[in-house]
Amino acid sequence: MNAANLRFITPSSVSESHRMLAALIEVVREAVIGVDSSLRIAAANVKAVEHFSKGDQPLPGRRLSEIIRDLDLHRSFRKALEENRPVSTSLEIIAAGRRSFEVFINVVELGNERLAIGFFDDVTHIERLEKVRQEFLSNISHELRTPLTSIIAFVETLEDGAIDDPENNRRFLGVIRRNAERMHTLISDLLELSLIESGNISLEKVQVRLASMVADVFDTLSAKAAERQINLRNLVLPEDRIAADPGRLEQMLTNLVDNGIKFNKTGGFVEVSFKKTPARGIICVADSGDGITGEHLDRIFERFYRLDRGRTRQEGGTGLGLAIVKHLARLHGGEISVSSELGKGTVFSIELPNE
Repeated sequence: MNAANLRFITPSSVSESHRMLAALIEVVREAVIGVDSSLRIAAANVKAVEHFSKGDQPLPGRRLSEIIRDLDLHRSFRKALEENRPVSTSLEIIAAGRRSFEVFINVVELGNERLAIGFFDDVTHIERLEKVRQEFLSNISHELRTPLTSIIAFVETLEDGAIDDPENNRRFLGVIRRNAERMHTLISDLLELSLIESGNISLEKVQVRLASMVADVFDTLSAKAAERQINLRNLVLPEDRIAADPGRLEQMLTNLVDNGIKFNKTGGFVEVSFKKTPARGIICVADSGDGITGEHLDRIFERFYRLDRGRTRQEGGTGLGLAIVKHLARLHGGEISVSSELGKGTVFSIELPNE
């Protein structure tokens, strides 16, 4: 229903007309407020009370300015009444959490009385999604442009004669290859995350021998750990089991251990431990890095969120690994959490149900 549907109501009495109007606006999904010529509220549905009333107090009989302090809104209601035509405006409520509304106002005739009826369409969620979309496009554009710019620059250098320079041509080709690999990794992670978020993957849970899987992950990352002199510690007992999809669990562990190696101190450690409760198995991946401040902990699982962009880019990260881990844990019916203390390292905990 929209404002045009309420242009004329002609019952036999004003009181009956108000009852009819009240019944009509209750079936509308938007918040609806009707005001008279003095901008005093004549009708409001339950949704309007939820959005604009303090303590769920009734709105009819109160002035619009008491409920919503917005001059543009007041002018729009008055304009609709004076010019007897539809008016559109927008409204932002900051108190008790920012909310945004698109407001559509039209006029109804109730016998000899004229009311302006405002339909308040809550677009807060849509605006938040748009902000996320814009941030995502900005991030992905930046992440792709950086290696691409480097590739183009070195290709042009080679074309301008450096291809015949034996001292530098292989070094330039190496830079091109590394940046191409970085783009390939980024695109692969984006596709993987998109697939996971869409729910278009299936899990095949089995009882996984966790100690053996951790050993395999350590073997894969041993060269990187040795380069930074990071000690890898497998504290999982041989008999420990956890219900999970083996491939997806290995992916989660690889991402967490790899991060622990990248963002660690030279000579530090990364260790994996396991404990079990009656309902859940908890895998902990701890490192001896610098730790993470509280302001970052709340956002660390967001796509492209990085504590140190320069260092992450130098180490070859895409900023998507922890987001992938979070979604994989939730697909298992579990969750991931993080705790950290500055100067003492960070612990990521994957909790998965036993069944």
